Amino acid sequence: MATSVGRAWKDLQVEAINLPAIQKGMIMSETKEVQIVLILAGEAQFEEREIGGRWLTTNIAKGDFFLTAPGPLYEMRWKVIGHLPYQAMVVSLGLPVFERAMKDVFGKDAEAVSLRDISGFKDAFMESLMERLLVELRLGHQASPCFVQGAAQALAVHLARNYTFVSGQMQDQRKGWGLPGFTLRRISDLMASNLADDFCLARLAREAEMSEFHFSRMFKRTTGRSPSQYFIGLKMERARALLRQTRKSVIEIGLELGYTSPSHFAQVFRRETGSTPGAYRRQA
Repeated sequence: MATSVGRAWKDLQVEAINLPAIQKGMIMSETKEVQIVLILAGEAQFEEREIGGRWLTTNIAKGDFFLTAPGPLYEMRWKVIGHLPYQAMVVSLGLPVFERAMKDVFGKDAEAVSLRDISGFKDAFMESLMERLLVELRLGHQASPCFVQGAAQALAVHLARNYTFVSGQMQDQRKGWGLPGFTLRRISDLMASNLADDFCLARLAREAEMSEFHFSRMFKRTTGRSPSQYFIGLKMERARALLRQTRKSVIEIGLELGYTSPSHFAQVFRRETGSTPGAYRRQA
């Protein structure tokens, strides 16, 4: 439909696009910019996930926003509900202008604050600002640099004030890339104390006070594993300890860890450790 071109668009890249009715899995590349998507027309069932993780579903319609923080690869897909067109406005906010806004809002504490990933939300201020940016977009090379720069700064400050959270000391040198240590410990302790229960991503995300999608991305950035993989790892760590330190049968250990089927427990144990429970016990 339209793409930003010319000297006005230094801090913002804006594109208005028609989207297909059905999009199968699309890998989104690692980005170092803040991305905002506004649905301009249509309704769809939208799904997203960390690579290899569980799909998280959001029903979206005109006026809904997506906010994606700088971060690693993720995957998305969608299916239109109802009639076309299905249109969106994609805005990439340059990292320098966003970092200036974070320092303006948080001062010396800016490095301890991270931007959230949020899907399918409303924001009247941003919607009004996007409408004005669409007008400038349609002006092509005649778009006003002063207006676009001011809009970029206003957007950056609005995001900093409304869509960030205090994350403590960063887990690596990239801002926002990881769960703070105290949160990871709390989540890990919650998992370890409920090894017999079914895995529940929603419960863990609530404990971390994040959306499921954002929590999954942040958790994997920190540990290198998805929350479900990490949970299975804790189960197997406990299983190995029980096999070494107790005389409980393999069936009893499986039941203690939530596996009602001995064969399923043995299958998972072998997949994770390279050995059957019985063989591991004999070698321990």
